[in-house]
Amino acid sequence: MAEERRQVVRYLFLKLEPAWRRLETSEQRAQKEEFVRAIKQFHGKLLLRPYSLMGTRGDCDAMLWQVAEDVDTLQAVETAIFSTRLGGYLRQPYSYLGVTKRSIYEFPALPTGEDRTVISPSDSRYLFVYPFIKKREWYGLPFEKRQEAMNQHVRIGRKYPSIRINTTYSFGLDDQEFIVAFEGDDPGAFVDLVMELRHSEATSYTVRDTPTFTCVHGELGEVLETLGG
Repeated sequence: MAEERRQVVRYLFLKLEPAWRRLETSEQRAQKEEFVRAIKQFHGKLLLRPYSLMGTRGDCDAMLWQVAEDVDTLQAVETAIFSTRLGGYLRQPYSYLGVTKRSIYEFPALPTGEDRTVISPSDSRYLFVYPFIKKREWYGLPFEKRQEAMNQHVRIGRKYPSIRINTTYSFGLDDQEFIVAFEGDDPGAFVDLVMELRHSEATSYTVRDTPTFTCVHGELGEVLETLGG
């Protein structure tokens, strides 16, 4: 049996210091261009998708969804980011680290036959992200009982085909057990999905599934423009 491929995944949330918006316009523009160049040097070395949170959260302004083959690459990206002039005005209110892993539960194959151990983002406008921790009692249930609960969970999820889930595992790597990221184009459909999932048995074993982030995808230059200035 071939060894399972694992990818390292990070959701880096950024908050811009208000002082940056008081800089001269020419300096702001130069700093944005420098920031884009710093990120572009990693083209082909990792998958990086930028998102804006302007208008959706008060405690962070942007998010970089990063997928790499090793932690060293993620470290190099962050070093490059905070070596820029714009990086000097950025804080990290949240950061989540995990790896891809095949689920221990058995589910009918997805219609697309896609491999969930390899992150392959869609072109969806929105990404809904949150860390997730289950009660210890969940892990004490017989496997068959957990499989039944997850079957119900998946049946509900597949009623909303426009919403696509990406689950990343953080056991031993970060404070949460999972990072869940849903892609979609309709925030209303995601609200309906989450409300229906509240009635599932598996959800009753949730310890924490906050904070929750609604992220709006754009090219890096577009996301930087939403910062204002």
